[in-house]
Amino acid sequence: MPFDLDRRAFLGATACWLAGSTASGADTRRGLATGQAEGAEAGNAVLAAGGNAVDAIVSAALVAGVVALPATGIGGYGGHLIVAGPNRKPIAIDFNSAAPAAAKPDMFKTDEQGKVAGGANSHGWLAAGVPGVLAGLQLALDKFGTRKFADLVQPAIQFAKDGFTIKKNVAASIKAAAGQFKKDAGSARLFLKNGEPLAEGEMFRNPNLADLLERLATIGVGDFYTGKTAEKIVAEFKKNGGLVTADDLAAYKAVEVLPVALEWNGHTIHTPPPSAGGLTVLQTLAALKALGWEKWDPKDPVTTQARVEALRVAWGDRLRSLGDARHFDVPIEKLLSEAYAAATAERVRAAVKNRKPIPGDTDGRTSGGTIHLSALDKEGLAVALTFTHGEGFGAQVTVDGLGLVLGHGISRFDPRPDRANSIGPGKRPLHNMCPTIVMKGGKPLIALGATGGRRIPNTLFDVLSYRVGQGQSLAEAVKSPRMHTEGDLNLTLEAAWPAPLTEYMKSIGYTVKTAGAASLNAIEREATGSLKSAAR
Repeated sequence: MPFDLDRRAFLGATACWLAGSTASGADTRRGLATGQAEGAEAGNAVLAAGGNAVDAIVSAALVAGVVALPATGIGGYGGHLIVAGPNRKPIAIDFNSAAPAAAKPDMFKTDEQGKVAGGANSHGWLAAGVPGVLAGLQLALDKFGTRKFADLVQPAIQFAKDGFTIKKNVAASIKAAAGQFKKDAGSARLFLKNGEPLAEGEMFRNPNLADLLERLATIGVGDFYTGKTAEKIVAEFKKNGGLVTADDLAAYKAVEVLPVALEWNGHTIHTPPPSAGGLTVLQTLAALKALGWEKWDPKDPVTTQARVEALRVAWGDRLRSLGDARHFDVPIEKLLSEAYAAATAERVRAAVKNRKPIPGDTDGRTSGGTIHLSALDKEGLAVALTFTHGEGFGAQVTVDGLGLVLGHGISRFDPRPDRANSIGPGKRPLHNMCPTIVMKGGKPLIALGATGGRRIPNTLFDVLSYRVGQGQSLAEAVKSPRMHTEGDLNLTLEAAWPAPLTEYMKSIGYTVKTAGAASLNAIEREATGSLKSAAR
């Protein structure tokens, strides 16, 4: 029977197998996992079976990596996670993709706008770096988990083996990528039937990926980076003109990093540092804190302008100054300092007083995709994890024989030399993901994150400003309208923004359009100890 037709029964059986007792679905007494539907169900089964939040998030991520076409996978370029517990300092794990040793700052020719001819940095084998997902999940288990990878991967194996029904949005994504898939043998074998893209309602199975996961369950994740699996991956890169070598795979390591943090209104907000995207969120929140924004009237048009201006300043700094902190001197302390927040606040006050936007521009680049998962357990351990292929199906190439779709981490670099986020050997690209944990009284209160490319940091900013800055409930903060800007005068507002505020922003020089924001999911522990979730 196809797995998606009897999913709950299988997850209940999985929990039973893991714990030796009957369990199915989410049991919030043991914890709660949210995010991608099938992944969250797998995570909740692990929690019901007595696993902790890290065990749950790993199982959830492995399932999402099979089912969440085209957003992510174990060959995706990677992401970050953050873990915190009572009386435990938060720790982040960077499992972002690394550029191969042969990658150079000038490896792509660009036009005056920084565009690469033919999109060679986005699609094809040159767009793929070293995948970091499996290394990151294994490191999280080694440091904080209680279960073995071999146990937690079983639901993902079942999905890959038995398959699931292709939904409308996935079918549309396969159709959109079909032109590139036809150029790549592994992708054509996986996503095309008789030369045509798989359609809505058809079954999608990936038996090669099931075999790969079963192999890793038996001999360990290390095989992906230094064993027979690594040899197959490298052979396909060489065959197709890619740059990743055996040395690149063997050298890859997921890395523990200290989160960056901001204190505001009795809460401490923690998120991974660059190359993750959360510094932009904290920098903007710091400016609002310096403005005393929590006392501003949200119905006043100048409050909306203040939010936008602070965010635009942070985006300007992001595009000029952020990159891999191991390869570039990223001014983290400066951007989060009280002095810089105060200076930004003064710029914002002047802009509001003069009813004129702060000067700024953007780079015009786009990005999308991504999956976010959150989990809290009964012991108070909290985890937030975001990972991605990049845009739809990433590089849109597949390691033939492994069913391994590769992300396009190279696309997340600036293809122009001499910039903070330029391509370089071993560098990790700046990305938009910002899994976040909010602490209060030394204990994790909220785990949250979002999906939606460049809209992610702004959506996190909006929700945290409402929840922490203005004291809204989690449900209210998630429901409240969101905005998007990348530093220039183009402003996107959700349809729920009040018309007078929208008209005001137009009147002072913004080009305003109506569109959706990123999708966010969050879990909060109430004072009673019970857990509540919110998503939009």
